[in-house]
Amino acid sequence: MFGIIRPCRNRLSEELRLAWLAHLCGMCLSLRDRHGQLSRLVTNFDAVVVSALVEAQTGTDGRRREAGPCALRGMRSASVAVGGSAELAASVSLLLASAKIDDHLVDGDIAGAVRTRAARAAAGRWSRAGRASGAALGLDGELLLAAVADQADVEAAPRSILEVTAPTETATALAFRHTAVVAEQPGNIEALAEAGRLFGRVAHLLDAVEDLHADRALRAWNPILALGISPHELRRLCDDAALGIRLALRDATFADGRLVHALLVHEVTAAIDRTFATAGRPAPLTPPPSPDQQPPGGPPIPPGTGWEAPPETPKQRNPVLGCLGWLVVCGTCQACCAGEFTDPCSGRKRAGLCRGDGGSSCGDCWCPGDCDCDCCCDGCDCDCGC
Repeated sequence: MFGIIRPCRNRLSEELRLAWLAHLCGMCLSLRDRHGQLSRLVTNFDAVVVSALVEAQTGTDGRRREAGPCALRGMRSASVAVGGSAELAASVSLLLASAKIDDHLVDGDIAGAVRTRAARAAAGRWSRAGRASGAALGLDGELLLAAVADQADVEAAPRSILEVTAPTETATALAFRHTAVVAEQPGNIEALAEAGRLFGRVAHLLDAVEDLHADRALRAWNPILALGISPHELRRLCDDAALGIRLALRDATFADGRLVHALLVHEVTAAIDRTFATAGRPAPLTPPPSPDQQPPGGPPIPPGTGWEAPPETPKQRNPVLGCLGWLVVCGTCQACCAGEFTDPCSGRKRAGLCRGDGGSSCGDCWCPGDCDCDCCCDGCDCDCGC
């Protein structure tokens, strides 16, 4: 639920880091003000891109306000995004959270009558809230939810990996294209729809890579296992999509596109590198292992795909408990101020987002080498200042 875009404080300039936080906090406060405190649980890092896209097309004039101290910012005040950008991002977050819970219910990931009823109630409440707030901005929430709902039917008998990613691509394309509608820039609609479609493809593929070994151990459905996709083919699809995003953004007109470029070009590329290096763990170019070399605990990965075995068997994590865990982590300021905390959903160690230590560590973002990020823009003629 918390997305693939995890900006590193060492990759973003101070100006762009504050701009990203302005959109993140603006979306969070919009959720709180319009839908109550609990709705802040659905804050989605990737939805921040939606807010940034709106502002990139309109400029910042009159679209920021000073917010008071907040525990999630270490009791610091901040300039935050307001208006259509934050409200659209909040609507998209609510709709995606509702769709995510529905997906868990369909997959049987939430057990027990009480938890199932609670999950259905939360999904229904967030779906209604997302559709209502989206409608005020002209967003057809029903269309977005219908696109995501097609996922179960596609996974029943998939013929290709791009058929599996199509529902996600459609939903993200709808969200991205609507930023041009909110910004009153109709000339950007097609370009941003294409960028959104490819962003959805990358997000879905990276999610499959991250979940590969956990799904295998839990005997859950995963497109990589179902279709026998090699890591090299999957990496090629991700890299091609990242290039397509870059080209699509060039066809759009922005008042200030620096943050959008940093997030959708540099951070998407970093997410691909990070996921394949740490979560997917593709084996080097060596002959594929035979089936009897696969570890016990789940069905063998199809021979020839090149995915190496996990070092340990992952544990299943209940999504409802994960959300409650995030409430504790956020409520105790760990997500922002702690040097390091444990992600309640994945069990991974993460660095606090806003801790006041000068940001010398990249924490969870996975920077290559010794976190020397000065080379992040090598080979790119952008002026995003990363």
